[in-house]
Amino acid sequence: MSRTATPPDSSGVGGAGVHYRALESLYASAPINRLFDSRLEILAEGIAQIRFRVDEDVHHAAGAAHGTIYFKMLDDAAFYAANSMVSDRFLLTTAFNLHFTKPVRGGEVLAEGRWVSGRRRIFVAEARLIDSEGDEIGRGTGTFARSHIALAGLPGYRIDA
Repeated sequence: MSRTATPPDSSGVGGAGVHYRALESLYASAPINRLFDSRLEILAEGIAQIRFRVDEDVHHAAGAAHGTIYFKMLDDAAFYAANSMVSDRFLLTTAFNLHFTKPVRGGEVLAEGRWVSGRRRIFVAEARLIDSEGDEIGRGTGTFARSHIALAGLPGYRIDA
């Protein structure tokens, strides 16, 4: 994955680490994520990953994962990479472009998201999907905008200190 900007160094401890864990809690609390065997981890500012399993429940008629799972996991990984840089507001996806590079029928997949640019209102982040053989199976780039929704007001955004 190319990276056009380097995010600031962050050890994930202290205030930033608390924010990352609260975002992970927010992801886990979203009703849509009850449909997927997935887990978000924010590794550092601007870097997020989601591990998930592909099985027959997400297949299209030809026996491989439907594009909706590609979009969802690419969007989520890029979104959380961007939102890791914003501690007060929930971001919204305003656009997302994706490319399918290889079908996947089953197994564990890793979605890697990275912030690319933006720090005020609009953020750009990219993500890629890596299958259990280490092959890239998809990639995408999204733009995300600050909303008026306070993170602290969302029930899933738990800060457990």
